[in-house]
Amino acid sequence: MKARRKHPQKALTPLRINSLSQPGRYADGNGLYLVVDESGAKRWVLRTVVHGKRRDMGLGSLRLVSLAEARGKAIEYRKLAREGGDPIAAKRSAQATVPTFAEAARTTLDQRRAGWKDGKSASQWLKSLSAYAFPIMGDKRVDRIETSDVLRALSPIWLSKPETARRVRQRISLVLDWAKAAGHRSGDNPVEGVGKGLPRQTEKRGHFSAIPFAEVPHFVQRLPEVTTSEFARLAFEFLILTAARTNEVLRAEWPEVDFKMAIWTIPGERMKAGREHRVPLVGRTMLLLNSAREMNEGSSLIFPGRTVGTPMSNMVFLMMLRRMEANFTAHGFRSAFRDWAAESTNFPREVCEMALAHAIKDKTEAAYRRGDLFDKRRQLMQEWNNFVASKI
Repeated sequence: MKARRKHPQKALTPLRINSLSQPGRYADGNGLYLVVDESGAKRWVLRTVVHGKRRDMGLGSLRLVSLAEARGKAIEYRKLAREGGDPIAAKRSAQATVPTFAEAARTTLDQRRAGWKDGKSASQWLKSLSAYAFPIMGDKRVDRIETSDVLRALSPIWLSKPETARRVRQRISLVLDWAKAAGHRSGDNPVEGVGKGLPRQTEKRGHFSAIPFAEVPHFVQRLPEVTTSEFARLAFEFLILTAARTNEVLRAEWPEVDFKMAIWTIPGERMKAGREHRVPLVGRTMLLLNSAREMNEGSSLIFPGRTVGTPMSNMVFLMMLRRMEANFTAHGFRSAFRDWAAESTNFPREVCEMALAHAIKDKTEAAYRRGDLFDKRRQLMQEWNNFVASKI
């Protein structure tokens, strides 16, 4: 008699998911499957029994729904089915009450308002959307917003008011992310593809061109596609997740890392301000370091160049960006981090500034600021890691 095959339980891991390329259906357990289409797109499907009949229901694209989120949804819908309910009907019913973009924007603002110290930020947030987004898509159901709508909203101000346009794009993206989390949307965020239809903005002299923070998770998701060395890919993602500078990352050495305490200590001679800087290592940053350590062949450098003991060129990230046809700089990810911290978190300004190792300009404040707010910075960087890795 043939032994009965055990059903898998949490068979998938982020590492295995990233490595899957052959079209097919891959079981995680409890009816949850990752489907890899012929195009290479990956999506979640839940197979369950509804009123005695086997049914399949989509849970969303891997780019928008993480493994943990898919497992959570699978448990929720299977429980509903076991209790005699119809998860597919419940999902359709929820979609029937989808708000307009304007309604979703006001709801998103209400949830974020508590994190702002005054009403000015909230006023500016809504004012910009009212002026440029609402006339185009304000009355449109949020699940029907497409990239073409975002393009129509941004095109008139993209070159004439570049900073305003970037902020409007970020805010539209946040509203649509809220709509996805609230169950009102499925699929990709249409803001992600709008850059292909917009002309290149003229870079202001003296400033680094920055990627809008809402697009950072999608950018990181694309890194494995770039033709370059594995160390370069690891280093670039490490730079993004730590909000560090290029030279600080490319010349990082193993003795600077305390794996037990999860701290990377950058010596003062490699810091712009000339002072030692401690970086909390959280989430995926530790996975990147472990990957680099497994590949290490005796170099003291964490991300060595082609020759042992020699760092990669400062041009390596620029070349990667060119291959990705990106119109921003590696340093611009620090600006994206700062914008994200200001718009999406409640952390005080000084915590965000210390995370970037910025010098305190006020001499009086600098004289009294002896600590480096390390514990608070660890919490901040954990949230940043979660945000960036949300689509990996």
